[in-house]
Amino acid sequence: MEQKDGKTGRFGECSARASRFIASRTIYPTFPSSRLPVNISDVLGAVTLPFVRKSSYQVHTLATAIVSASDVKKSFIHMGRTLEVLRGIDLEIVEGEILGVVGQSGAGKSTFLHCLGTLDVPTSGSLKIAGEEITTMNGARLAELRNRSIGFVFQFHHLLPEFNALENVMMPGLIQGKTRGQMERSAHALLEEVGLKDRVMHRPGELSGGEQQRVALARALVLDPKLILADEPTGNLDSATSDQIHELFFGINKQRGTTLVIVTHNTGLAASMPRVVTLKDGRVEKDVRREGSNYGSPREKSENS
Repeated sequence: MEQKDGKTGRFGECSARASRFIASRTIYPTFPSSRLPVNISDVLGAVTLPFVRKSSYQVHTLATAIVSASDVKKSFIHMGRTLEVLRGIDLEIVEGEILGVVGQSGAGKSTFLHCLGTLDVPTSGSLKIAGEEITTMNGARLAELRNRSIGFVFQFHHLLPEFNALENVMMPGLIQGKTRGQMERSAHALLEEVGLKDRVMHRPGELSGGEQQRVALARALVLDPKLILADEPTGNLDSATSDQIHELFFGINKQRGTTLVIVTHNTGLAASMPRVVTLKDGRVEKDVRREGSNYGSPREKSENS
């Protein structure tokens, strides 16, 4: 009889099969100058420690900083020349906050996001994630921090095509050695939360683009990270589907208290956020907090205005 827990059986083999799959695939960060490959396993194996959730973020001065950046710089060597991408970022993000990052292409948005995700490290300056200075960490410690505290949602969902939606959501835990029994309940609940309770057995190729991104969001949340980093999460979706994904982000923040940092070119999404940072030439040009803004969804803001 097929066993469906432990290290045998179809579901017990998910971790090994996923490891073989991801070993041959890399994600190239969107900054073209570095060409540093990021293995998919870096963004799948997120493990977090429990922390106290907030029902909503209201008072900046009473919240704990989850990101603290001081004079963060990042440069790359490209064709024998030094390319300065980040030129001194000073920024603090507190737990439970929603932050939009905007700016023209080449402003340094994705480079900064990858530094926040410990997929890359600053050339100089100080960058603390969840109170820990990452610039002095080696690769193993960076991976441990990333796995403990950070979830990722990219423009391209990076779902594993041979697994169904439920298995894709469970995958971070399975890679970490957890059993199907440990992961299935939370994965089911998250898929229901993102509106996919009737699609759990469908593989990515059987899902629409918006449904695939919902699965990716559920996967990012499955091990309860403190911080979700999203890089153009609706860049490949139509406007109606984008609005639905935006609603999900705001709902997750409201219900779970998860800190969200979202890089976007979507002016509607940026306009709905309570705080928006504009980068220009690798520096913070503007940091705008909207007076009286809540952390509800764009629809709620529209209905209340």
